[in-house]
Amino acid sequence: MRKLALHWKIVIALVLGFAWAYIAATFGWSSITRDWIDPFGEIFLRLLKLIAVPLVAVSVMKGVASLTDIRVLGKLGVRTLLLYLATTVFAVGLGLGIVNVVQPGAHISDDQRLKNRAQYEAWVDATDGVELIDGQRLSTGELAVATDTVDEAMSQRLETANKTAGQSPLQPLVDVVPENVFGAFTDAAMLQIIAFAILFGISMVLIGGAQVEPILKLMDSIDVVLLKMVGIIMDAAPFFVFCLVAGKVGGLAGDDVNGIAAVFESLGWYSLCVVLGLVLMTFVVYPLLMKLFRPDKSIGWFFKGIAPAQMLAFSSSSSAATLPVTMECVNENLGVSKRTSGFVLPIGATVNMDGTSLYQAIAVVFLAQFHMVDLSLGQQVTIVLTATLASIGAAAVPSAGLVTMILVMQSVGLNPAWISFIVPVDRLLDMGRTVVNVTGDSVVSTVVDRWTPTEVPRS
Repeated sequence: MRKLALHWKIVIALVLGFAWAYIAATFGWSSITRDWIDPFGEIFLRLLKLIAVPLVAVSVMKGVASLTDIRVLGKLGVRTLLLYLATTVFAVGLGLGIVNVVQPGAHISDDQRLKNRAQYEAWVDATDGVELIDGQRLSTGELAVATDTVDEAMSQRLETANKTAGQSPLQPLVDVVPENVFGAFTDAAMLQIIAFAILFGISMVLIGGAQVEPILKLMDSIDVVLLKMVGIIMDAAPFFVFCLVAGKVGGLAGDDVNGIAAVFESLGWYSLCVVLGLVLMTFVVYPLLMKLFRPDKSIGWFFKGIAPAQMLAFSSSSSAATLPVTMECVNENLGVSKRTSGFVLPIGATVNMDGTSLYQAIAVVFLAQFHMVDLSLGQQVTIVLTATLASIGAAAVPSAGLVTMILVMQSVGLNPAWISFIVPVDRLLDMGRTVVNVTGDSVVSTVVDRWTPTEVPRS
């Protein structure tokens, strides 16, 4: 009897997880889910994140060190970043196109929209506000709304965004350089870890010869051990995915299954726009890129190869947690060299957030429409620029897009507290956004691998 493929096992686990969440909400068993099922999902995420940090460091060091010519590293880096930037800008533009055509924020009663408009004007009138330490002005009306409608976690996100908004334009560049490499590893600061790993790898290339040979052999051994750890964890992935999905969806439902239905009804049009954009990116835009740059490979071959990573991305909502599996799929199933994937994928998991940027564009315009605020062409161009830059800084963890979306809303003069309205469905949509992020990383690594100069031996 043919053994069932891993990605189909994960699909079955996803379905069973949603089914259990529904049953638990119907019969009031949410405490069972919370106490005895959800912890295993958290253990799964911790195990993946535990491996992700050393795997990224070793992969980037090995990838850079294998490039015997520094000029090759420059070409590889430029091509990678240009592709990531192009797909992100396109994703934002696609999101804006969908939300302007469908007009999801207009699919409510005129009376409700007038009330929303009145609240918006009251917020705008309260511009005498409070001067923050970082030089940003936040109105008293906004503070009141945020206090009344946003939970403690949301308030923390708002505070984080305000601090970021007041920083120098070059602050992200400063943040890339770690003050303490051990602190970067402790905090799982991926950009800082990648920066250190690239510098370490470049130094190995410049030294070369017998002096760095023992380090390369040690890295090879560590890489083998880490990949074996990934394999062990993935053997139990279906069980862990069931627990993860059951816990997250069950936490949203609680003991009231009708509560979820009401929330989805009010946000249906918004969710439809986001899902449509994500589907187009996954099944139209990325396949076209593959056909354009890798005509030698079929689309079915590509999706079959990355299916396990996509399923895990959907269940975990974390590009960082999925990174070890993405690297395994790209190497083993798509035939991408470890040198290329070790450089391209860790960077992609940190800066390439196509799904996140698309969602931000749709969400911002939707909330503006919901409050009868017409955004000009100039403001929508600002959304493109801000969403692109903000997505680069988004952490590869669940719902990180909510933080960066606050910056996007502030850039066009909208009330950041409005994001509390879309929070109820954010977790479910975040699953789809992460699939797009991981798929985009895999496409770029596959394309860039073909461009890798042939004079450098492949691993």
